[in-house]
Amino acid sequence: MKLRTKYILFVVILHLVALVLSYFIFNDNKIWFIVSEVFIIISMVIAWQLYRQLIQPLKTLMQGVEAIKDRDFNVKFLSTGKHEMDQLIEVYNQMMDELRTERTRQEQQHFFLEKLIFTSPTGIVILDYDDNIQQINPRALQIFGIGADQVPGYPVDKHPHPLFEHIKRLRSGETTAVKFDGISTYMLQKSHFIDRGFSRHFIMIEDLTAEILAAEKNVYGKVIRMMAHEVNNTVGPVNSILQSALKTGQLWEGHRFNNLKDALHVAMERNQNLNLFMRNFADLVKLPKANKRAVDLHHLVNSVSQLMGIKAKEKEVEFEFYLTKGTFNIMADEQQMEQVLINIVKNAIEANDLKGTIKFTTTPDKKSLVISDTGTGVSAEQSTNLFSPFYSTKKDGQGIGLMLVREILVNHGFEFSLKTVAERQTEFTIVFN
Repeated sequence: MKLRTKYILFVVILHLVALVLSYFIFNDNKIWFIVSEVFIIISMVIAWQLYRQLIQPLKTLMQGVEAIKDRDFNVKFLSTGKHEMDQLIEVYNQMMDELRTERTRQEQQHFFLEKLIFTSPTGIVILDYDDNIQQINPRALQIFGIGADQVPGYPVDKHPHPLFEHIKRLRSGETTAVKFDGISTYMLQKSHFIDRGFSRHFIMIEDLTAEILAAEKNVYGKVIRMMAHEVNNTVGPVNSILQSALKTGQLWEGHRFNNLKDALHVAMERNQNLNLFMRNFADLVKLPKANKRAVDLHHLVNSVSQLMGIKAKEKEVEFEFYLTKGTFNIMADEQQMEQVLINIVKNAIEANDLKGTIKFTTTPDKKSLVISDTGTGVSAEQSTNLFSPFYSTKKDGQGIGLMLVREILVNHGFEFSLKTVAERQTEFTIVFN
C-alpha cells in the first residue's frame, strides 16, 4: 500500500470516529455538538493542507526519478518558497547539473576517441568479449584489403589474411614485428582494457615498410658509395700501370712476352668488369625521381617481350598474352617501368629449366598486371627475403634486379607481390594505384 493511501485512510478513519462520538454528544448537549463539528471540519481542512504539503515533494521527487530513468538531465524544478521543499529542490538541481556536465564530458571524450581511432595512421582492431571483431578503423581495412561490412562479428582466428595468424598467437601486452610477401613489414601490439567490468582486447598495427625501406636504402647507399669510391680509386691507377706494362712489353720478344701480354689483357678486362659491376650498384643508389606520364602498358609489355624473345627461345620458353583489347594507360616513368618488366621477365625465364611458359595478363578493372611462369617457384622462406638488398636465390646472383624493381615500384606508389600460388605457377603481380 502506498504511503499516500495509508495517510488518507488514517485521516478518514480518525474523522469518522470523531463524527460518531459527536453524535452521542448531540443528545446531551447540542452546543458542544456544534463546537465539535466545527473542530472536525477545521481538522479536515488542516489534514487536507498537510496532505498537499507532504505529497507534493513526493510527486516532485518521482518526476525527478522518471527524468533520470529517461536520461533527461535537463529537467530542473523552481523554488516553492517552503524551506524543506526548497532544500530538496536545490539538491536535486545540483545533482542534475553535475550529471549533465559529466554526460557532456563523456560524450566529448567518446567522440574524440572515435575520431582518433578513425583518423589514426595506425591500424586498430577492437575485439568484443568473445574475441570477435567489433570495430576496425579505415587504416586497418586498407592493410587487410577488406570492406567494412565483411568484418563486424568475425572471429579473429578465422580470417584468411596472414596477419591474423600472428594476431591470434599474440598475448595481451606482447609486441612483434611481422614481414610477409617479401616487402611489407608490420608491428603488431596487443593490449586490453576494462569495459563494464570485463576485459576486452584491441590490436594496433603499424606499417613499418616505408621506414625500413628508407633505412635499408640509407645503409646500402653508404656502403655502395664507399665501395665505388675505393674501387674507382684503385681501378684507374691499376689500368694505367697495366697499359704502361703493355707498351713497355712491346719492346720484348718471344713466347714469354705473349703469355704476359695475355695475362695483362685478362687483368684489364677483369678491372673493366669490376668497374661495370660497381657502376650497376651506383646506378641503384642514384635512381632518379620517376617522370610520370601516360604510358600504354600493353605496348610496353609487347616491347619487352620482343626484347627478351631471343633469350626465351634459348631456353625454349614461350610467351602467352592475355591482354585486354585496346590500350591500358598508366601514369609511370616509361624507362623505369621498362627496366622493371625486363628484370621480371629475365627472372621468369631463368626460373624455367626447359620448355616453360610465361603468361602476361592485364585486368584494367583491377588495374593490375600479372606475369606468371612455370618455373621452380619460391619457397616460403625465400619469399620473405626476395626483395631484401643483395639477396638472391641464384648461385651467381648479386641481388640487384629485384632490389631495383622494388625501388622503382615503391617510388611509383604501386603495390606488388611475388609468390608461388600453385605448383609450377609463380606470379608477379603489380597493381597500378
